[in-house]
Amino acid sequence: MLVGLLWLLPGCPTPSPESPALAVVNGKTITQSEFDLRWAELPEPRRMHYNREGGKRRFLDDLITRELLLQEAERLGVERGQRLRERLVELRERLILDELTQQVAGSAEATDEELDAYVAAHREVLPGDAEIRTARIVVDSPALAKNLKRQLDHGGDFAKLAARFSTDKASRMHGGDLGVFHVGTAAPEIETAILSLKTGMISEPIKTESGYHLVKIISRESPDPRLVHDTREQLRRELAAEKRLKQYADFIAKLRASAVIRTES
Repeated sequence: MLVGLLWLLPGCPTPSPESPALAVVNGKTITQSEFDLRWAELPEPRRMHYNREGGKRRFLDDLITRELLLQEAERLGVERGQRLRERLVELRERLILDELTQQVAGSAEATDEELDAYVAAHREVLPGDAEIRTARIVVDSPALAKNLKRQLDHGGDFAKLAARFSTDKASRMHGGDLGVFHVGTAAPEIETAILSLKTGMISEPIKTESGYHLVKIISRESPDPRLVHDTREQLRRELAAEKRLKQYADFIAKLRASAVIRTES
């Protein structure tokens, strides 16, 4: 019923009166241009439905039925009824407000810089960063740490050296293997090294409160780039929506600030 009402509203395209007639209903002509216009306005699922149920012939039958209903409504004076007039006023106001909202905030988009900042603040919804497996050797002496680094650079076995020298009892039993690294679980200087090293690389000795660390990257597996892209685009849409809401809120605040409003107590 709403679709029928929308066709009656001012501003809807008007078919050419010179177009060939497809049907005449009680003297009212349904032209080819009107038919083509209505057909083009159909949502794709609705058009597919017609194609399955008789195609354009079925659609023309529905246009004829529509015209019969409109003529009967006119004969009964439906459009002059108070209830319909109120609904049309309400519909007109809603359409006007929707159009204003679109003009005020409908064009807000998120820049790449804004998106990067937004992503940084919502990292929990992103696919996991590269899955990094690490190992380490921890010793108390800087001299021993440098000596072990030299041995490793010349082909020394990391697991054997960790089992022999590392003061970290938990990882020493597994050749220094720490499993999968999680951001925020290591000291900042160690985390920086882990995130910058490539697979197979071993850090220089890193001094922390617990000793001198040699960190090795066992493996690094990146997340599916398509999933990362899709998630970023979803966040871009969310950010744009937030910007539109803020623009709209600012617009309302400006209207209220410049208006004279009195409420009755």
